[in-house]
This record gives sequence, C-alpha cells and structure tokens, in this order.
Amino acid sequence: MCIVVPLSVAAAPYAAMVMDARTGEVLHSRNADTRLHPASLTKMMTLYIAFEAVKNGEISLDTEVRVSKKAASEPPSKLGLSPGQRIKLRFLIRAAAVKSANDAATAIGEAISGSEAAFARRMNATAKALGMTRTTFKNAHGLTESGHLSTARDMTIMGRRLLYDYPQYYNLFSRRTTHAGIKEVSNTNRRLLAAYRGADGIKTGYTRAAGFNLVASAQRGNERVIATVFGGKSTTSRNARVAELLDLGFRRAPSRAPLRKPAPPVYASNPAASDGAAGKTIRVSGAVQKSLRPQLRPGEAEPILVAEAIVETAKAEEKLLREEIAEALAAANPEATDSNDAPDVIETIQTASLEATIRPEARPKTVVQTATTVATAENLPDDTQREVVTRLSTSGGKHWGINVGRYTSRYQAEKVLLRTALAEMSSLDGSLRKVVKGPRGFDANFHGMTRESADLACRRLQARNVSCFMIGPS
Repeated sequence: MCIVVPLSVAAAPYAAMVMDARTGEVLHSRNADTRLHPASLTKMMTLYIAFEAVKNGEISLDTEVRVSKKAASEPPSKLGLSPGQRIKLRFLIRAAAVKSANDAATAIGEAISGSEAAFARRMNATAKALGMTRTTFKNAHGLTESGHLSTARDMTIMGRRLLYDYPQYYNLFSRRTTHAGIKEVSNTNRRLLAAYRGADGIKTGYTRAAGFNLVASAQRGNERVIATVFGGKSTTSRNARVAELLDLGFRRAPSRAPLRKPAPPVYASNPAASDGAAGKTIRVSGAVQKSLRPQLRPGEAEPILVAEAIVETAKAEEKLLREEIAEALAAANPEATDSNDAPDVIETIQTASLEATIRPEARPKTVVQTATTVATAENLPDDTQREVVTRLSTSGGKHWGINVGRYTSRYQAEKVLLRTALAEMSSLDGSLRKVVKGPRGFDANFHGMTRESADLACRRLQARNVSCFMIGPS
C-alpha cells in the first residue's frame, strides 16, 4: 500500500523519550521538552479522568450519556454517534481507547464536566497534579487547536500514570478489536501490538500538524519500558522507530529494579473550586428551615431517650436531603429520566440551605437528656418547656466513628456522606453525619458508633470499594 505523506507531516518536529516504567528513570530522550501537537495522545488524559470519575462516584460505566450535536459533529476518526443518541459510558471509553474516536472523546468530556471547555480546565488541573508541567489542553480529542500542546516527556508520564493508577482498565489498550455499543471497532495500534514482542499498549495519534505520534509500552519478564515518539513521517516509520526505542530501553534497563509507583494525585473534580474560585451554585427552592423532632410521648413520667430521637431525626433529615438533591438535579437537567442520566453539574449547594436543614434553631432554654438520664414531671420546673436535644449520649461506648474521605468543598463531603448512608443503611443507621473542616479540606465522618459497629461498617464499605478508616475516641 502506498502512503502519501503531506509536506506538513514531513516537516513536523521529532521528539522521543524512553523510560523504565518501574522506576520512572529516563533511559533516552531527544527534544523531550519541546512543546508539540500531541494529536490523539490527548485521549490518554480524557480516559484517565473518566477512570477517575468512575472511581470517585461522579459517574458510572453504565451511565447513559446523551450525545450532543457538537460531539456527534466531530470529524473522523469517529464512532458514528448521532445527536440525541444515548450510549453507555463504557462504550464511549472503548471507542476512545481502541478506535481513537473523536466523537466519543467529546461525549465523555461533556458527560463528566458539562462542556468541553470545563472538561479542558479539569484536564489541565489534572496534568498539573500529575507533574505534566509543559502541557496545555484545549479539547478532549486532540484535534489541532492553537495552544493545545504537550511534550514527549509529559506524554510518557501520562502513559505511566495510566499503567499504575488504573491497572484495571489498562487491558483496553491491548485489545485488537472491541464492541463499542453500536459496532465493532479495531485498534489503531494493532500493527505494533502484533509485531513487537511484549507490546501491550498504549495510544496512537495523528494530525497533519503533529505527524504520527505514539506512546507504547512493552513488558518482557520483570522489565517494562515506555517509549514515546512525536513527529513520525508515517505509521510504518513511526512503528519502526518505536520498536528501536523499546529495544534500546530493554538493553539499558536493569533486569531487576524496585517498583516505585507514582503517588496518587490530589482528587479534585472541580478545578475552579480547587483554585479558590467560586463553583456553580444552585439555590434549592423550598429548603426546610426547621429540623423535625420527635413528638413528646404522652405522660409526664415517661422517659424520653435521646438514642431513639437520634434515629428518628436522622431518618427524617435523610429523606428531606434526598428530596432536595433530587430537586436540584432535576432543575439542572429537566431532560434527565433518572439519576444516572443527570450530569453532575451541581458543584455547591448553598451552604446556608443545607446547614438550615440539618442544624436545629437556637432555643432560649433547653433540657438536655441522654440515654442514661430519665426526665420526669417531678424533676422539671413548671416553666420549662421540655425538649430533646439531638446530641449523642456519651454512654454505651459510642465514642467511635469512621471517615469516608477528604474533599475540597463542604457540599462534596455532605453529598458523599448522604450517598454512603443510603448505600449502607443497615450498618450506619443511628450514626451521625458530620463534616469537619481542616487545613487540607473537609473530612466526611460518621460519629456515634461503637467500636464493633464502626469496624463492621468500614469493612462493608471497603467491600464496596469505598475508602474508609476508623476514628477512635478523642
């Protein structure tokens, strides 16, 4: 087959890097810090953020993504999506990873961040967190755009991050073919995968301005090497050059080396919030201004136990918060038919509304009763209105709690607490949700548990792949 190479491709600058994937040591580089057009190597970051969003519960692999007109109109390579079509996120990920589909990449970005511009901001924030210091993203697919630039070094770092941060998804990049929901697609890197022993990924890229780019990884025995090429003149010559670089890497890499996985980056789904800027705010209409309390039991001498009040109050508050968040999501996306269809566009629900929902009003005079104190008509003054303050008793050994993560905003922490309480009602029933502000963020905690109940809840959450650790008595 004859390959015609445009003059602009022949003139594309060349850059390369080879890295020992186990240690991060650079084994060879040439023009590795020159900012060039990455083309579809960009989709490595798009996929990284998709994996991150799934891991942190922003979206699920089975979420039905509604394809926008913009996504459907992206030029080839493409899956062939139609405006208004709904397709599961898992199929968009397959299409972007294997076929390098531009329409799928744009649809992923819009589903996660609401717009391509917002997603590009998240891409840049994530690149900074990963140590990609000379990369600027403008879109999710990598088609040539002014200022959309990266380097061989940064893309090698990106490839290594995909390998070690999300190994459960790495097999996508070695699939020769895969089903992408509407049709079977073939891997754009299948020639190298078939020709080079040990090759198992990662990503190709081509535009006229960029030339033929490739980040490739191969493993032989205990050794794993990543090689990156920018500015190849054709698929054949690029693959030959990558094979030479991989060979060089295996010759220079020690047969035994310690595995030094990169430290996970700080998770921030909203780059604007992490930079100190205000996020989007949706005012919840009809927010409850007063917390519900149990009615006093009939009979003056009958005891009122706080432990029972806590359970009933928590259930009422939980129901109210669920309704408020559902109303906010519906207002943000009227076309959504269920919670999975609604994009996660609510960055911050007005703090005052939530605090008013979960915080009792100030009272002039109260009587605090615990599970170990019985209030009767004989020990209460006549002019005292008897109330229950929903504060946990310190008796019974309920001094333990669990932490389910640290977040960049109070709303994110509150949302995770509610989601976790709903998912694990059996073991968290009766506990108190509390957001604790610290110097590094907002901790999402459950309090008022025995050691045994905290341990059980944490183990059940960890079985659901939810990060969790116990908090002892202070």
